[in-house]
This record gives sequence, structure tokens and C-alpha cells, in this order.
Amino acid sequence: MQQKKVKVNGQIIPEEAIQFELERLVRFYVENGMTEEQIKGQLAVLVERATEQAVGTKLLMEEAVRRNEEVSEEEIEEQLDKVIEQVGGVDAFKNALAQQKIDEAAFREQLKEGRRIDRLIQSVVKEVADPSEEEIKKYYDEHQDQFVTGERVLAQHILVTPDGSEATSKADARDKILAIKERVVQGADFGEEAAQHSMCPSGKEGGSLGWFAKGMMVPEFDNAVFSMGIGDVSDVVETQFGYHLIYKTDHEEASSCTYEEARPKILELLRHAQRGEAVTAFVEQLKQSAAIEYI
Repeated sequence: MQQKKVKVNGQIIPEEAIQFELERLVRFYVENGMTEEQIKGQLAVLVERATEQAVGTKLLMEEAVRRNEEVSEEEIEEQLDKVIEQVGGVDAFKNALAQQKIDEAAFREQLKEGRRIDRLIQSVVKEVADPSEEEIKKYYDEHQDQFVTGERVLAQHILVTPDGSEATSKADARDKILAIKERVVQGADFGEEAAQHSMCPSGKEGGSLGWFAKGMMVPEFDNAVFSMGIGDVSDVVETQFGYHLIYKTDHEEASSCTYEEARPKILELLRHAQRGEAVTAFVEQLKQSAAIEYI
């Protein structure tokens, strides 16, 4: 999809910045139940929203720099240590920098900018009061359907996609996934097989699909995984995407949350929304004095 270019105070926002915001939006909606088809249908809207978020981020960065709040080296070191731990160690961190084509000095500067923006946002939202008990209870009463959890499963999968529509390519793909299944049955680690052979982006995460409810996957996949037992490895499942091997790791029946169980989530949701409104209002003020041009 062709993205609009946007210039803020004389500087064009990199496409990578808009793509980053778009990926964050897609992850958020996927985690909240939006299907792949729904996302495709809303893609133009999501791209537009991601562009506006990238503009807002740029303006916040400029304002944070203008205020020039000090960020100590100790803070940067602390943030850096957290990142290194999250990515799996020093070697993994260096590989990640190499893939992004930046050096450690540039990454430290990014961390410093991030801390400045964090402080700016903290100053913007510091006067925003937490939602009251009445507001939390009202939300719970008016959104009962949000606190009913449908039947759902936790699973990993491996996808092998045929190289074309010919019978031979389909046979080759099926033979490949059957060979993977045989190795798994013989004791090979499913996650390692997924990382090495899956053609789905989830392969990087050992094939993990996280928790998902009925209807979120294509019917053939859905029917297979919801009929499996915990710890089972499926037969080969064919869908429009190719051939799948599924490993089911957990299953939860439908249930509903009490107010006490739902309260912490609602509190955080309303708190996030109210603070988000304050930040949005602040960004709108910044936009009024900024030169924003859509190319």
C-alpha cells in the first residue's frame, strides 16, 4: 500500500517510523481479537492512524529536546542492561544492532531520546486523576460482554507452503512437513523445528500463536486444534496457507470474570485512556504551532 509522505517542521518522517507505528497498532488489535481479514479491511485506516501517531511522536521528540531534560549515564546503562537481557544476551544484542545497521552509540542516543519523551509524558499526565470506583463499576456494568472469556487454546504450529500450485510442489511440501512430524514424534523439540523450518513469521517464536479463541483461525485449523488434547501433535492440516503441524499446549473453557477479578484490568484501561486523552490534547497543541505538510 502506498503511504503518504509527511514532513514535520521541514523534516520528512521516515517510512520506517510509520511502519513501526503500524506494526504496534496491528499487534494491539490482534491481541484484542481482530482477525487477519478484518485488519486487511481496515488497513487504509490503520496506515492513516499510524502516520498520525508517527507525527505525534516526532513532535513529542522535538518538544523533549527543546526542554533538554538531563538524562544521566546511569539511566542509560540501566535501560541498556534491560534491553540486552530482553533480547537474550550481549551477542544477541550485537546481532540485533547489526541487523538494524546502527552502532551502540546511536542506540544509546535512541535510549536517551526515549527517556526524555517518557519524562515529557509524565509531566503531561501528572495531574490526571485515577478513575473513581464509580467509573470503574459503571464500565464493568456496561461492558459485561468484555469480561466473558470464550473457549480458547494455547498452541504452536509449523507451516510449510508449497512452492506453487503444481501437484509436485504440493507433494514436496507435504513430504517435508511429514518428515518434521516424524522428528517431533521421535523426540525433536517442536519449537526448534518451527524456528528452523516454519514459513510462518511465528517460527521466530518457536511457532507460538499465543492464546486464541474459536473463530480466530481459518476453519480447518480451528476445527483441528479445538478437537485436540493438551500435549497432542496434530496430523497434517491443510489450509489455504499450506500445510500445518499443530502442537496444543493448553486449553481453557469459557468463563466470566467477577467485578473483583476484572477491576485491576478496568482500572488500568481507564487510566490508560484518560492519560492518553491528555497526551493527545498536548500533541494537538504542538501541532498548532508546527509546520506539517502531507506530500
